[in-house]
Amino acid sequence: MVKLVIDKLPLGFEPSPDDYPENRQAGFDKSCKQIQFNDGKPSACMSAVAEIALRIEATLGEGALWDAATQRLLWVDITQKRVGRFDPVSGANEVFQLDSMVGTVVTTTRGDLLVALREGVARLDPTSGKVSGLRCPAGHDATRIRFNDGKCDPRGRLWAGTMALDFATGAGALYCFDPDGTVSARVPQVSISNGIVWSHDHRRMYYIDSPTRAVDVFDYDAATGAIANRRHAWELPEGWGFPDGMTIDAEGKLWIALWGGAAVVRFDPEAGRVLDKIAVPAAHVTSCAFGGPDLKSLFITTAREGRSPEQLAQEPLAGSIFVARPGVSGVGAFSYRG
Repeated sequence: MVKLVIDKLPLGFEPSPDDYPENRQAGFDKSCKQIQFNDGKPSACMSAVAEIALRIEATLGEGALWDAATQRLLWVDITQKRVGRFDPVSGANEVFQLDSMVGTVVTTTRGDLLVALREGVARLDPTSGKVSGLRCPAGHDATRIRFNDGKCDPRGRLWAGTMALDFATGAGALYCFDPDGTVSARVPQVSISNGIVWSHDHRRMYYIDSPTRAVDVFDYDAATGAIANRRHAWELPEGWGFPDGMTIDAEGKLWIALWGGAAVVRFDPEAGRVLDKIAVPAAHVTSCAFGGPDLKSLFITTAREGRSPEQLAQEPLAGSIFVARPGVSGVGAFSYRG
């Protein structure tokens, strides 16, 4: 496999307020970085501003995940078939060029990586770039379905979902890849499988099927991986875009990337309300992950896909990776135990 290094702007480069699409949508006060929430609730000052971490033009940047062992941010460019490994300290961005679209990447207890490809889930050796050990769910048709987002649960299982290449409604599913090699479909009739996280008490699983415009919650049994009692935790207000990737902080609050919403929001699933909003200078915000030595840096991926040339001219930083310091810590990502 080919490894590339992509240049970046220095850390701390801050876009001007006029670079943020959200500012044109929602009453931005440049003096306090204030956003009027579109649901009519009172405005709130943001705790942080997204700054450039890595200036690139990812077509469909996604899958942000902090690798604590290497102190690198893992991410993918789905349609360009790339897995990235970004060092925020040096600015170096190592890229593995694959032969298939790649929806997500996770760490493993073996020290290699697991990637969800168009065809199924496989291992990626970060030293050689070699891909091996492809596992495909029964009935998976890679001519029309591909894998998208996914993460590992507290017991080291990989949960990864699929979607149709033509975006057909309900054509995908959410699968669970157990470390013992078992693969099982857990949620059928998924349209665009995206963010997934688990509560700190390991009793709830939060999940996003983006076209539903909702964050759902399941009862979750960590010992067996069983899920039940699906219901909405949050339905997005009109004008906020679509929920995409998601992470959880040390206080148990959800951070949700908004495709078409030019922002990441912090949501309290117990109180059922939005606590914070970080504007991003790109409309299509795709995923987020806490990283850095203290897990207090929120890394945010974005995409250029679905934006016209005229829109991209207004969003020159679209496709880049951003970083914010919202004042809370994240939690370490779980690794695959197989």
